[in-house]
Amino acid sequence: MGASVIWFENVHRHDIARVGGKNASLGEMIAALSSRGIEVPTGFATTAEAYWRFIDANGLRAPIVALLRNCESGKASLAETGAAIRKIILAGRWPTDIEEEIIAAYRELSRKLDIGVASVAVRSSATAEDLPTASFAGQQESFLNVVGEGALMDACRRCYASLFTDRAISYRKTNGFDHMKVALSVGVQQMVRSDLGGAGVMFSIETETGFDKVVLINAAWGLGEYVVKGVVDPDEYRVFKPLLTDAALAPIIQKRRGTKANKLIYGDSDAPTRGVPTSAEEQASLVLSDEEILTLARWAGAIEEHYGCPMDIEWAKDGRRDRMYIVQARPETVQARAASGLLPTYHLGKKGRLLAKGLAIGNAIAAGPVCLIDRPEDISKFVDGAILVTKTTDPDWVPVMKRASAIVTDHGGRTSHAAIVSRELGVPAIVGAENATEALRPGTVVTVSCAEGDEGFIYEGRAEFKAETISLADIPETHTKVMLNLADPQSASRWWRLPADGIGLARMEFVISNAIQVHPMALVHFERLKDRLAQERIAALTAGYPERTDFFVDQLAQGLARLAAVAYPNPIIVRMSDFKTNEYAGLCGGAEFEPQEENPMIGFRGASRYYSPKYRDGFALECRAIKRLRETMGFRNVVVMIPFCRSVGEAEKVLAVMAENGLVRGVEGLEVYVMCEIPSNVVLATAFARSFDGFSIGSNDLTQLTLGIDRDSEDLAASFNEQDEAVKWMISKVITDARRAGAKIGLCGQAPSDHPDFAAFLVECGIDSVSVTPDSFVAVKGAVAAAEKAKAGG
Repeated sequence: MGASVIWFENVHRHDIARVGGKNASLGEMIAALSSRGIEVPTGFATTAEAYWRFIDANGLRAPIVALLRNCESGKASLAETGAAIRKIILAGRWPTDIEEEIIAAYRELSRKLDIGVASVAVRSSATAEDLPTASFAGQQESFLNVVGEGALMDACRRCYASLFTDRAISYRKTNGFDHMKVALSVGVQQMVRSDLGGAGVMFSIETETGFDKVVLINAAWGLGEYVVKGVVDPDEYRVFKPLLTDAALAPIIQKRRGTKANKLIYGDSDAPTRGVPTSAEEQASLVLSDEEILTLARWAGAIEEHYGCPMDIEWAKDGRRDRMYIVQARPETVQARAASGLLPTYHLGKKGRLLAKGLAIGNAIAAGPVCLIDRPEDISKFVDGAILVTKTTDPDWVPVMKRASAIVTDHGGRTSHAAIVSRELGVPAIVGAENATEALRPGTVVTVSCAEGDEGFIYEGRAEFKAETISLADIPETHTKVMLNLADPQSASRWWRLPADGIGLARMEFVISNAIQVHPMALVHFERLKDRLAQERIAALTAGYPERTDFFVDQLAQGLARLAAVAYPNPIIVRMSDFKTNEYAGLCGGAEFEPQEENPMIGFRGASRYYSPKYRDGFALECRAIKRLRETMGFRNVVVMIPFCRSVGEAEKVLAVMAENGLVRGVEGLEVYVMCEIPSNVVLATAFARSFDGFSIGSNDLTQLTLGIDRDSEDLAASFNEQDEAVKWMISKVITDARRAGAKIGLCGQAPSDHPDFAAFLVECGIDSVSVTPDSFVAVKGAVAAAEKAKAGG
C-alpha cells in the first residue's frame, strides 16, 4: 500500500503525527490487545501526508491562512471564516493516486469482510487529538453507514472540511495549536451493526469524582451517536474493577435503566442513518446483560492498564453477530488533570423549592438567572454568567457553554456531549433533566446543585452554599482508626480520596427508603395488600423482575455495594435495618404491616424484629442482599451489625435466623458486630462478646437510655448530653470490658465530630476506632492525632 493509506494493524499509538490520535489508538488496540480477547473492527486510515497533498494539489494553503488572519483581525466572524474554508475544501479534487489508493483499500476491506460493498464508518482523526491534556472530543465529524466508492470519497472530503468547523477552530485557538500544523487522517472502519443491537460509551474511571476503582458504562439501543450527542437518556452501569480479576464474581454495583426513547438506525442512500422511536419493550429493558457488562468492564480495565491512564472508550454491540466491539479509545482528560492532593467540597444550606432534577455532572453549586436557548442560532441571546438551559447540546454550543455558570439539558447521560464539555470547562451541569426547559422560566434566578450525589437538583432562588478545599497532605496519621459514617450510595464516592480506615456505619434503612421505597413485607405478601394505589406503585417499581422480592434484594445489594466499593479493602460495617415502626409504616405498603406505638424509639425495632413472625421474612430479604454482596459481588470487607439487641438470648435468636439465610458468623470470614446502645450491652459486655466479634457504640441511643431522655423531645433537648459523666462512665466501662474480652470496639456517634475533647476522652479510654461524618473527618482526625500525642507524653 502506498504513502496515502495504512491498515490499522500496521499502526501504533506513537503514530499520531501520521494518522491522528483516534486512528493511532485503534491500531494500537488491534496490535496489542487482540490477544486479550478485545475485538476492534478492522479498517484502514489515510495519512497526514495525504491530507497535505490534497490541500496543496488544490492550492488551499494560502487561502486558508488568509481567511484565518481575517478572522483573527476581526475582519470576518468565526462562522464566516469556518464556512468559507469548508467550502473551498469541499470543492477540492482528489489527486488521482490518492483516490485510487483509498478505493483499492476499500475494495480490499470488502473482500476481507466477505461483503460485496462494505458499509463503513468514516471518522476524522486529527494529528492533535486524544492527547492526555486535550481530548478534542467532538471537534471533527464522523459519518456512519457509508456505502459505495463515491460515497466514501465524498465522506473523506467532508472529514477534511470538518477540520475547520467553528468549534474546531475555536478549540485549537483556546488550546494553543497552530491551525496549519494540524493535519487530518480519515479512519475507514468496518461498520458494526449496532443498529440491530446497542452502543455507548464507557470510562475506566468515575467521571464526576475521579474514583479510580470503577468502570462507568452508558448504553442505548441503536448506533452510538445518540449517546455521544446526548439525544437519549441511556442505561447506566457501574462495575468495581478490583474484583474483576476473579471470574467467579460479578461486581456490578449499579444498574440504572434509562428511558432510551429513541434510537439511531440505518437509513438509505439519501440519509445513511435515521432516528426512530424505541418500542415499549426496549424502553423497559436493559441494553446489556450482566455478562456483557462484565466483559466491557474487563476490556476497559485492560485498555487502561495498557495505556497507563484512565480511558474514554466507545463500544458497540453487533446485533446480527451478537458480538461486542471497541470502536474508539482515548485518554480521559478531566479527572486525569485534577489535583490529587486537594479535595474541593461544597456545602448546601437553606434552599428554595425543588424545580427539576437530573444527573449531576461535577460536584459544584452555582446560582444565576435562567437563560433558555432552543437553537444554536439563538446563542447570541445568552447572557454571561447565566444558567444555560436547553434540550441538548452539540459541539457548536461550546462557545456559549464557556460563558455559563451552570448548564442544564433535558436529555443526555454522563457520557453525552454536554456532560463531557462541562467537566472539561469545570462548569456544573445537570443532564437528563427531562422537563427543565418547561419547568424553568427564563430570567428567574435558580440554584444548580451537583453537590448532593448522583442526582443534581435545581432549586428556586439563590440558595445558601459555601465551598472549601481540603488539603489531603495536611491530614495526620493516627493509630486509632478514623472511619466514615456513610449512608447515601449516590454521594459516597465523593469521599474516596479521604484517608479513612473504612466505613464504621452504613445505614441500611437509608438505602431502603431512598432506592427501594417499599416495605419488604409488602413485597413478600403483595397479593394481600388492600391498598390498591400501593399495589400499582409496587407493580411499576418491580417491573421486569421475575419475583417482586428480587427487586428488594437487587436494589439493596447494589446500593450497599457502592458504599462497600469506597471502603474496599477496608471494612464497611453495615447496620441491618433500624427503622422505627412509624418509619416503616411510611414505606409504600408499610402501614398494613406495622403496629402503632406510643414510643417507637424504644418499641418494636432492631433485633426484636428479625426473628419475629411480623418481620422475619423481610429480614430474610436483607440477609439475601448481604449474601449477594459478599459472595456474588465479592465484597468480603462487609461486616454485619445488629442494632438494638436487648439481651444475649435475643442475640442468639438473631444469629440463628441469619444462619438459616446463609449468613453464618465466622464462615467465609463473616464478622458480626452489635450496636452498643442499650445499658444491658454495657452491663453484660463480656457475655455479648461471646456472641459478637465487636461493638459499635451508638452514643445517641446510649445517652437516651442512660439519662432517660427521649432524644426527639424538644423540651429536653438542652439536657441531652453525650458528655454527661454517666454516659462517659458507660462508654469507658464497655471499652475496657470489650478489649479484655478480645472484641473490637468503636464509636459511631456524633460527639467526636462536635467536641474535640470527647475524641480525646475516647483515645484515653483506648477505643479502637471512631466513625464520623465526612465533613468532620479532617477535624476529628486532627483531634485524635493530638490526643494520641498527649497520651504518649509527647
